[in-house]
Amino acid sequence: MRKTKFAIFASGSGSNAQTLFDRVADGTIDGEIACVICDRPGAKVIERAAQAGIETLVFDVKEMGGKDAYEAEVVRELQARGVEYVVLAGYMRLCGPTFLAVYSGRTINLHPSLLPLFPGKDAIGDALAAGVKYTGVTVHFIDEGMDTGPIIRQETVMIDPDDTRETLAPKIHAAEHRLLPAVTADLIAGRIHFEGRTEK
Repeated sequence: MRKTKFAIFASGSGSNAQTLFDRVADGTIDGEIACVICDRPGAKVIERAAQAGIETLVFDVKEMGGKDAYEAEVVRELQARGVEYVVLAGYMRLCGPTFLAVYSGRTINLHPSLLPLFPGKDAIGDALAAGVKYTGVTVHFIDEGMDTGPIIRQETVMIDPDDTRETLAPKIHAAEHRLLPAVTADLIAGRIHFEGRTEK
């Protein structure tokens, strides 16, 4: 039986991508990773994907003439591989209308806070600066906004009084490594569907 194909987008170290590689390999996620898309040449995720035997496509957006041209090429590559879903795992770029015209409602993102609190690039630092007692991790469908799409699932992470970025980050990452594979497995299996602002 043909497995559902999905792609992973990542920009950095690829620790969350690695959890997806591992969960596909052990059968927890009953799908096939068609490729990894990376927008930062030299990112560690490229090495991780190579070690896992997964094709990686690396694009330099500036060299491609801008966001629209980049997204058009990405969509062509995804469609050529039969990709049905996309998982953003540490992908540090907003997806625009060229991409969303094809993959809206079929793309999820991982964010290290309890959205709508602390969107953006430094959610861990923002939570610490705000002095909140807890933060967490969110997986959500994307839209054109900054971490504003419909929330699918969240996990809370308590912040201890003496926590620093160095001690809080590993707790956040541990929650990410639980939540993202679980939601991805449900998405690939057809147990999650995009309908307005809610998970069905």
